[in-house]
Amino acid sequence: MRKGSARQAALVCPALVRQDGRMPGDYRLYTELAGWWPLISPPEAYTEEAAHLAAVFAAATPPVRQVLDLGSGGGHVAAHLKGRFALTLVDLSEEMLAVSRRLNPECEHVRGDMRTVRLGRVFDAVLVHDAVDYMTSEDDLRQVIQTAFAHCRPGGLGVFVPDYLADTFRAASGGGGGRDAAGRQASFREWAWDPDPADEWIQVEYEFTLRAANGAVQVVREAHRLGAFRRDTWLRLLADAGFDPGPGPGGGSNGSSHGESSHGENSRGENSRGENSRAEGSRGAMRGHLFTGRRPAG
Repeated sequence: MRKGSARQAALVCPALVRQDGRMPGDYRLYTELAGWWPLISPPEAYTEEAAHLAAVFAAATPPVRQVLDLGSGGGHVAAHLKGRFALTLVDLSEEMLAVSRRLNPECEHVRGDMRTVRLGRVFDAVLVHDAVDYMTSEDDLRQVIQTAFAHCRPGGLGVFVPDYLADTFRAASGGGGGRDAAGRQASFREWAWDPDPADEWIQVEYEFTLRAANGAVQVVREAHRLGAFRRDTWLRLLADAGFDPGPGPGGGSNGSSHGESSHGENSRGENSRGENSRAEGSRGAMRGHLFTGRRPAG
């Protein structure tokens, strides 16, 4: 993608979204453009959200020490958690794992599909952050939750943080970006909309402007199909997998004995971005919608 002379722009047509959905490894953002990820969504933007997740783990009983992060991406959440927990990071994209290895060399990295990976060991907690949004069918989401359950030790905690819920979704736009010491700059705009409110997926269209240190510019447009499931669907699938679900977003103001917090429609803050922004430069304490489940101890 580093082609063209200084100040020359290359325009890439939007990607078509397959009707059966795609996984992150199918999108250019997470493959050939992965090296730009630290500028598109800088690690420091995750500080407050990671602190909230750390508080969820810290409040858990029994204590959380070992955490499996499914769909860890570039490791930007892990960068803020690794000082407190022993992390194993799993992602489908080898390119994103390479980004994470540079940032988090002390963490174990494993390439795998969050729907089917089996590591043969269990953890105190399993974290599934916003990569879960790429599950666009109930069957895919069920498999991810089953994977999390399979890797939770008895009494362990599953934590899921989807960006989108059908119950609260509204069309929105946003943007962000950053730069590095080498002189590279990246910015993006995004537009999220729901082609059919009767189903449980939405579409987010991105435009990335990537300026290399030599001034060469790429403009890349890509459309992502993402899941937006209903709260009741999440709670049902958590219970079906064997978890004892927490109340979920909107289910209570102070969480429960699992140590989770609950976030309703305004948990991300109401501003010009609307409900949410996947790769924004400024995040609140918890940008996503938090679901938890406890694996029974018996």
